[in-house]
Amino acid sequence: MGTAVGGGRAVPRYVQIADEIIQQIRAGVLKPGDMVPSESELVDRYGVSGGTIRKAMVEVRASGLVETRHGKGSLVKARPPVRHRSSDRFRRSHRKGGKAAYLAESEQAGATAKVSVLFIGPADAPDDVAERLGIVSGAKVLARRRLYFRNGTPVETATSYLPWGVVKDIPELFSENPGPGGIYARLEDDGHVFAEFVETLQARPASKAESSELALSPGSPVVHLIRDAVTEEGRVVEVCDTLMAADQFVFSYRIPATD
Repeated sequence: MGTAVGGGRAVPRYVQIADEIIQQIRAGVLKPGDMVPSESELVDRYGVSGGTIRKAMVEVRASGLVETRHGKGSLVKARPPVRHRSSDRFRRSHRKGGKAAYLAESEQAGATAKVSVLFIGPADAPDDVAERLGIVSGAKVLARRRLYFRNGTPVETATSYLPWGVVKDIPELFSENPGPGGIYARLEDDGHVFAEFVETLQARPASKAESSELALSPGSPVVHLIRDAVTEEGRVVEVCDTLMAADQFVFSYRIPATD
């Protein structure tokens, strides 16, 4: 029997099965770290074909409640509290207090933060980054690529691109730990005082490589954010290309209503 009737509308059997599995996860019957029953187990339990179960699991994975482990099956995700990305995360007071934006925000959320540095070194500026920095495409920049964790879970990757002429005489920016307050504090120490940070966001499915890096199920939603760090002189001295697991963040912005 492939469908059931509810509210005057036929509901496909695979949707019913998916809904039941999702409810089991939300109710704690299937707990974080538990394996979802295998395809053969679900076939026996529900008396349907393997194709129906595979379609049901597509729906379950789309819920974001499980992650797929190659050769093992689907695992119920740990769901730590969603962290807010707020409009005050780049306040100068955080930097003066010796806290980079990510660490300050994680502390406010009561989370344990960790940053893993993947790469620091010279790179050729990608076309879109060069345009934002106001330099020639392919010009030499300093690239700093990081992977951010919260409570042991990878939640975002970020690559900062900084003009070589700006950073070449700031040795701390070539270190894994640039010091209290992070790279923005070091830039301001060098006279590049920030006026604003301009962010552009786009939601989309993760690529296969992105899903692997952030430990997501294939095709899970991510938020792609590009940020320009703009000085009081109107110069962009950093472009940060960030990718975030969408289910880990809520975005909160303060928008002035005055001229």
